Amino acid sequence: MLSGGGAKGFAHAGVLKALQDMRFPEPSLVAGTSMGAVIGGVYASGMPVSEILQVIGAFTITDCLDSFAFKFNGPVGKILQTGQLLGSLAGRPWIDSGARILALLEKLTGRKTFAQARIPFRCNAVDLLSGREVVFSGGGLAAAIRASMSYPIFFEPLRLGRLYLVDGGLADNLPARIAAREGFKRILAVDVGGGGPCVGETVWTPALRGAGGVDTAPKILSRCLDLALQRMYLRGRDCRTDLTLYAANGMSPLAFHRKKEFLALGEQAVRDKAEDLERFFSRGLRAYLRLKRRRAGPQEIPIAYTEDTHAEIE
Repeated sequence: MLSGGGAKGFAHAGVLKALQDMRFPEPSLVAGTSMGAVIGGVYASGMPVSEILQVIGAFTITDCLDSFAFKFNGPVGKILQTGQLLGSLAGRPWIDSGARILALLEKLTGRKTFAQARIPFRCNAVDLLSGREVVFSGGGLAAAIRASMSYPIFFEPLRLGRLYLVDGGLADNLPARIAAREGFKRILAVDVGGGGPCVGETVWTPALRGAGGVDTAPKILSRCLDLALQRMYLRGRDCRTDLTLYAANGMSPLAFHRKKEFLALGEQAVRDKAEDLERFFSRGLRAYLRLKRRRAGPQEIPIAYTEDTHAEIE
């Protein structure tokens, strides 16, 4: 399971790299929400971890936006940004159409469908009209991922028939139900969203270290949505995963320029739980023998994570 978390989702790629380096087996199902759907979907489509890391290294968020918002620097640039932002929101309920993001996802997934994915994949989104959660298990991978990452206000909802689909994290940013409903008994999750381990009904949420985290309209909106998601954790988060890796800190989900830090955070999360991961992957005779065979194989074997984002079609 790969959680949502904006730029913090780059940590998922760090997790993938570390699990591959440590030669753990591939998952039987990959699932993700929002940014977790992006990383998980591209990986499930067949792109090697090494190529995913290269894509992230060259990634610039402004190159993926249709609008000119956020692309100017300096005092004059900030004035232009503000004017463009207000102009965009005055005429329509989103800042960016998401067309360039969709085109990029088509390229990264090779325009594959769910049926053509190398590893079975699932992701979720929310229909604004009905309020229901939708789980994708068929059709094009890119469109499903685009729906799952449609952060409200920032991106136009993806329209599929009568559905107006937005970010799956609004329904459940770290759900464990998709894999369970698919019949999987053991679930490994990666949480980059900022929530910590569940203790009864308590979820730890990092406080901002200063006003710099809320000094722009996008940051304020992001913080408000984060706080709303945290309340949702308290009301209904399913913590019954076999093992959850926490790769989160106080960095902003809009800090796309801190890619290296997020990647390192994901790798460290795996190293910190190395013994727990050994137990997770070696549980049961079949799993033990499979793990042993993997460890004896060549270094080039593509190995990955077992992270699944789960949601339900109501």
